[in-house]
Amino acid sequence: MQVRDVVFPAGRQALYEKNRYSPAVRSGGFLFVSGQVGSREDGSPEPELDAQVRRAFENLNAVLAAAGCSFADVVDVTMFLVDPEKNFERIWEVARPYWGEAPFPNATAVGVTWLYGFQFEIKVVAKLPEQGT
Repeated sequence: MQVRDVVFPAGRQALYEKNRYSPAVRSGGFLFVSGQVGSREDGSPEPELDAQVRRAFENLNAVLAAAGCSFADVVDVTMFLVDPEKNFERIWEVARPYWGEAPFPNATAVGVTWLYGFQFEIKVVAKLPEQGT
């Protein structure tokens, strides 16, 4: 069995270990990032939607940076939204500064009824930088 090449952002390893999952795994030239939510350092959710979305992107960016990537390296995005009919446009506006310029990654938004106390989650696949270039 191959050992997973796990990436941990600074300061949050205990939270991931407590919840029994890896924040990201390197494989085949890609970085597969687990869903990131708007959780504070202790794992509790930001109470307000805009703050949750910003924190989710900050948490995502920390994982990407730990692997030497940025959002510019992201090729696939899946977003999970509670009450998308009500929240989609608001979330999209808050996310805009993190999204970058065109060409954009492909994206899928999925409406869900429950996210463990959160209202927004984002998971991505990023292309790892070429080694030695």
